[in-house]
Amino acid sequence: MDDHSPMTPPSGGTDSGEPQSLPDAPTVVTIENVSKRFVLRRDNSLKERLVTLGRAGRRHSEEFWALRNVSLSIPAGSTIGLLGPNGSGKSTLLKAIGGIIEPTTGTIKRRGRLAALLELGAGFHPDLTGRENVFLNASILGLSHAETEEKFDDILQFSGIGDFIDTQVKFYSSGMYVRLAFSVAIHTDPDVLLVDEVLAVGDEAFQRKCLDKIREFQQQGRTIILVSHSLGQVTELCDRAVVLSKGEVQFVGTARDAVKNFRDVLEGRRLEEAVAAAPEEDPNPGKVTGTELFAEGRAPGDEIHPGDTLIVRMHYEYNEPLDSWHSGFKIESNLGQQVYGTDSRMMNLVHAPMRGSASVEYRLENVQFGGGAYFIHSFFAKPGGEHIAIERQAARFVMADDPTSAGTVRVSTTVREIAA
Repeated sequence: MDDHSPMTPPSGGTDSGEPQSLPDAPTVVTIENVSKRFVLRRDNSLKERLVTLGRAGRRHSEEFWALRNVSLSIPAGSTIGLLGPNGSGKSTLLKAIGGIIEPTTGTIKRRGRLAALLELGAGFHPDLTGRENVFLNASILGLSHAETEEKFDDILQFSGIGDFIDTQVKFYSSGMYVRLAFSVAIHTDPDVLLVDEVLAVGDEAFQRKCLDKIREFQQQGRTIILVSHSLGQVTELCDRAVVLSKGEVQFVGTARDAVKNFRDVLEGRRLEEAVAAAPEEDPNPGKVTGTELFAEGRAPGDEIHPGDTLIVRMHYEYNEPLDSWHSGFKIESNLGQQVYGTDSRMMNLVHAPMRGSASVEYRLENVQFGGGAYFIHSFFAKPGGEHIAIERQAARFVMADDPTSAGTVRVSTTVREIAA
């Protein structure tokens, strides 16, 4: 694809359920043909370099291009996810946007105050106390001493560090580090917030607090650029996403489409590794050839209503005899949250040996999903659970809206007042 694609989403409504940035929003980050080169040293020491000096064919270093000709424009008020396999350049790009590293070629233009939470405890001095590091880190992020004094109580309360605020941070746990660092970053009143996978470190309660703060920033029209390996988190939080592979932009689009593309990238890498490990074997001997989905008594494509019986039919192929296997599927909401899943092992069904192809039908009776769109992921697997093949977003259905409630399930509810 063209890696010069702007991130600006089209104006107007969407049925995706994803947050949307404002139409005609100004651009806050412009990335133009950015490349970043690192030099990797092969010699472990000066002695080794001197010993091998002059040997024919011996290279003491090699170039590694972490980014290649990346061009993006990020509008104000958007939440952008950066996806990609390990080593694809996500963190390098985020550091370049934050001004932590300079690109080898190309330019990056930024507008507004920027707060970066890129590495655990970045900007903290281990021999200083938490209190001292708050003032140090806040000054690095652009706050004056008086401004930090004014916000200090809020920073401390949000972090939950308590009495440890006057302890040297070298004695902090990883969770305490990230809680204090995140608290400082969000209280600098940033226009652009950069977040690199740090939300995976804190405990569940703190992660929820951070996500609530990010949603608050979204409502205030701030720009957020985040790296996360949680695809559900990206789908839920981001309105757009970028997929990087080997330092290049592979895809730019909606968060859901980007997640699908990223999974395709991972599958391609898996096949490459399988071919390299066993070139004489077929790396992909099986596949899901089709998935049918409909409600009994309704035409294909019709809305599903509470109480309907949903039929899921899946068709498989395998290019050699398969004596033992199991089938299954997962249902996800439009935000990437799994709402239901089952397989033949859970259902205590032993499939007959597969000789070339097989078909399986599941019946979901009296479905009570909440209103909205849902996606089916179909798969079949080996006895130990290792997937043979999976077809993501193999089918889609829409549940009729429920005017009395919201969410992914329907529950019969009554309400009454209780006299005081």
